[in-house]
Amino acid sequence: MVRAKLLIPLVLFSVFFLHSNAGDEEAFDVRQHLSSVSRYKDVAGNSFVASEIPDGCTPIHLNLVARHGTRSPTKKRMKELDNLAARLASIVKEAEEQKLPLQNLPGWLKEWESPWKGKQNGGQLTVQGEEELYELGIRTRERFPNLFDEDYHPNVYPIKSSQIPRASASAVAFGMGLFSGKGNLGPGKHQAFAVTSESRASDIVLRFHDCCNNYKDYRKSQEPSVNKLKEPVIDEITSALTERYKLNFTRQDTSSLWFLCKQEASLLNVTDQACALFNPSEVALLEWTDDLEAFILKGYGKALNYRMGVPLLKDVVQSMDQAIEAHEEKHAPGTYEKARMRFAHAETVVPFSCLLGLFLEGSEFQQIKREQPLEHPPKPPQKRNWKCSNVAPFGGNNMLVLYSCPAKSSSKYFVQVLHNEHPVPVPGCDGSDLCPLDVFKEKVVAPHLKHDYNAVCNIKAGQQEQKPATISAV
Repeated sequence: MVRAKLLIPLVLFSVFFLHSNAGDEEAFDVRQHLSSVSRYKDVAGNSFVASEIPDGCTPIHLNLVARHGTRSPTKKRMKELDNLAARLASIVKEAEEQKLPLQNLPGWLKEWESPWKGKQNGGQLTVQGEEELYELGIRTRERFPNLFDEDYHPNVYPIKSSQIPRASASAVAFGMGLFSGKGNLGPGKHQAFAVTSESRASDIVLRFHDCCNNYKDYRKSQEPSVNKLKEPVIDEITSALTERYKLNFTRQDTSSLWFLCKQEASLLNVTDQACALFNPSEVALLEWTDDLEAFILKGYGKALNYRMGVPLLKDVVQSMDQAIEAHEEKHAPGTYEKARMRFAHAETVVPFSCLLGLFLEGSEFQQIKREQPLEHPPKPPQKRNWKCSNVAPFGGNNMLVLYSCPAKSSSKYFVQVLHNEHPVPVPGCDGSDLCPLDVFKEKVVAPHLKHDYNAVCNIKAGQQEQKPATISAV
């Protein structure tokens, strides 16, 4: 009876999902539903219509904040997959001994071993990840040729990364694409370039979450509550899997199989094994649980999550001010910065996107201005803007392009906001991707700059007690 009750909501959603997507059933691609494990090339573009750049306006500076490219599982996660292999062997053997009908059981599952079995290292950038950033570098130079028309110098094109190897390797791959053919090294005429990093213990620009004690306390306190929010969905799907394949799956089995699905689809381009265990409606729900976790622990779920990113926002605005000063004072070419490029993590890109006000629903920007809490992302089949496959896939990025315009223009300087290379609406700019610089500073930047990093992250006196996360009405 309990299992039947659990299955009812999932069955109803499945019927709705299949009915509403009947025409798109063949088009369903699990690789577009892997939350933050999505590859950059699998991210769907948006339908937002970009603003027209006013006549005579030219880009004079570019800021880039990017996540590292596709990476392999960490050592901890590889151990989880080894445990899953042992667990699957055990429950298959148990089912066979009980002579349960296993005709629906996929053949691969009976003797599965982790593709990462025996690997001693994990978390490094993969070949796909290298290609993602290399190609992004090429496209960036092609899109903004007048910004990258000078000889390389680290003061003109500073490239920064966190101290984590996959981030610095991403910076190198990007730089190889950006400067390809512009140097003197080897047949490919590669350009040597510098990538600089701050110590992990003190990097409040790219790894602010590592240095923020209040955030670390918040995250630790909220993780059990987040897991509680996810449990009903995981339990429903666990019951459905048990019924479908006649194996004694547990909640942990389902979570590990979903993790395996994401790794297989993203890293190995395999979608007919672990991912095929789930139907499209189950994939949508599992994706939502990942997105919900990111919303609460990295995104709009708590103002602390993005306020600790203020040093990065300050760094971006400072670089714009310096570019304007160099432009107005007519500094000689090669003596001033034209692009500042940073490579880090989802824990960097997600808060920075929140500081810009991206991916909000309806009146949520006004709620944030009033410092009111937001509802959680709506549960499928409802649509939502907050999807981590778009917010922070592997290689996900934000570009802020500073334009100088003729005196006759409505504003002398404009900022265009690009997310994953596509123009996106910025609520503080009246829903436009292109914003007069003074408006951008007043409406988007200034409300955040009243918060000091040290006060946000390290001062506990008078701080309200954190309340456990609760599920929103959906």
